Amino acid sequence: MDAATARMRLESMLAELDRSINVLRGDPAAGRDRSLPDAGADLTDADRTRAMLDAASRQRTAVLAALRRLDDGGYGRCVDCGTLVPEGRLEARPEAARCVGCQSRTERRR
Repeated sequence: MDAATARMRLESMLAELDRSINVLRGDPAAGRDRSLPDAGADLTDADRTRAMLDAASRQRTAVLAALRRLDDGGYGRCVDCGTLVPEGRLEARPEAARCVGCQSRTERRR
């Protein structure tokens, strides 16, 4: 993927993530009068919202790092081993920082 296309896709992803994060940070229950039995549902909703907010924040961090790699000239190279990240991987995940092998090793360590 060429640098201009990568930048456009990453900036679009960043804008969408920022919109999602702003929505998730809002208070969807504001102004609603919930009964005591609904308190459990509110807690479950809050947990789900927190998980989605955490995932969006992690992805936002990855997108910002990819934009920095674009600026530094390292985009498309694995941050661990330095080999080229396959084009198909970058098409599917423009924010990908690692080749498939290094990403697999990183995930197994978690």
